[in-house]
Amino acid sequence: MEIQILNFIQQYLVNPVLTAVMIFFTTIVEHGEIWILTGIIMLITKKYRKTGLLILIALIVSFSCGELLIKNFVCRPRPFLENPDIQLLISPPHGYSFPSSHTVVSFASATVIFCFNKKLSVFAYIVAALVAFSRMYLYVHYPTDVLCGALLGVICALAVVCVYKLIMRKITMKKSPG
Repeated sequence: MEIQILNFIQQYLVNPVLTAVMIFFTTIVEHGEIWILTGIIMLITKKYRKTGLLILIALIVSFSCGELLIKNFVCRPRPFLENPDIQLLISPPHGYSFPSSHTVVSFASATVIFCFNKKLSVFAYIVAALVAFSRMYLYVHYPTDVLCGALLGVICALAVVCVYKLIMRKITMKKSPG
């Protein structure tokens, strides 16, 4: 069924304008660039310093869980290998398919932003969703790779934020007289 979804996208949605947009959104996360830059910019801005730091930590945690652990445990081949007749619109990526690392880090970053700034998170989640869809549009990930990648990113981000809040609570408790 997943190949059918990807084939549907290829047959009915692929066009030159959307292809350019999807390649753009995939490219800006190729090595986490947009999210690393977002984290650094927020880190050097006093108002968003905490958010920037937690984005960078969430990137490390989510990338490690998705790319280094789960991908190498599951070893799922990419969809274009299952359907060799497909003409890829980008260079074939290396490595395994499950989960989509582009999606994992995008949703991890957007979720950290959501935890501290709901307004900015709308934009971040739109970018994350476009990145996720681009991976299916470009035929390099199955829908479950993307869905599970989004879920993993959210879980990793929430874990990072929870640990941060626990640490801050302990620090605050030690400082307060009592």
